[in-house]
Amino acid sequence: MPGLSRPAGPARAEPELLAAPGLVAAVTVVTIALTAGVFAAVGDHGTLASIQRLDDAWLRLMSSGRTTPVTDIAEAFNVLGLVYVTLPVRIAVAGFLLWRRRWWSLAAFVTAVALSEVLIGVLKGAYSRVRPPASLVATTGTSFPSGHAIAASVTAVAAVIALVPAGRRAWWAAAAVAFSILMGLSRAYLGAHWLSDAVAGILLGTSCALLAALVVGEFQRRSTRRSPPATVPDPADSPSPDRAGPRRGPP
Repeated sequence: MPGLSRPAGPARAEPELLAAPGLVAAVTVVTIALTAGVFAAVGDHGTLASIQRLDDAWLRLMSSGRTTPVTDIAEAFNVLGLVYVTLPVRIAVAGFLLWRRRWWSLAAFVTAVALSEVLIGVLKGAYSRVRPPASLVATTGTSFPSGHAIAASVTAVAAVIALVPAGRRAWWAAAAVAFSILMGLSRAYLGAHWLSDAVAGILLGTSCALLAALVVGEFQRRSTRRSPPATVPDPADSPSPDRAGPRRGPP
């Protein structure tokens, strides 16, 4: 209709980071609560004694049941969790999002990874837990929480949120969680970490990914509400040659 303009096509706008922010908020709260509970339990000397008995029992079970094929798989996961693998993967994800100009997804991914990296150093120094004896792979630093488990979970979960459309994440999210759990179990199997280290790492990495997505998603929604919809000129607004008035000659 003449005199009106039409909204620009939705393909030009970056899709919403979270299609169901309420559900994500609920899952985030539960995950953070579980994470805080594990960290509080390990930090308390009374509960730590009970946790340590479970960790010792798990390590004995793993040591007595080790087989060559399972050990090879666990060692492969050890390699996947090294910075030489996780860093290129993170750069590739960030580079792809930058190339596609998906700024909100990029912000969520980078925020999640950065937050996890800060927390790894702070928490390992604060807890200073000694690692299990006789690890099958080389280890450095303190034990709690598992850096491999944190890196695997935050990278996998944050990548799914950033790369996969909101309506298609169910199976990808399940795969990311499964990968995180396998990474954590492989660390406990190899004797590189206590089982509670791995559980804390999985929960912390997942919490970082969910929290970053929730916060960035809220900023995205607020920005969208503040910004007026882009418009493109309506072809009906342009006068056609037939509608143009008669041309007057020079005076």
